[in-house]
Amino acid sequence: MDNVVVLVEARHPEEPDLLGLYDGVALTERTSDYGGVLPDRITLYRDALQESCADEDELRDEVAVTVVHEIAHHFGIDEETLHRLGWG
Repeated sequence: MDNVVVLVEARHPEEPDLLGLYDGVALTERTSDYGGVLPDRITLYRDALQESCADEDELRDEVAVTVVHEIAHHFGIDEETLHRLGWG
């Protein structure tokens, strides 16, 4: 991936249970005039992730699933497809 930054924040201000968020223009939606923009962002929400897991092993797995989920959005994969594939 190029021009993508991964951030960790405590919580999403409007959706406190959200585990992660992709903010950008998916590769499949970019046109030939796309350029000169700030990096896309993948944000992981630490507190929500920690609260959704019973222990460190579960947290490690959930972080991996969340990262793959958000990276998939960067590549243009929608929510429905991700859930159907088990990355929801």
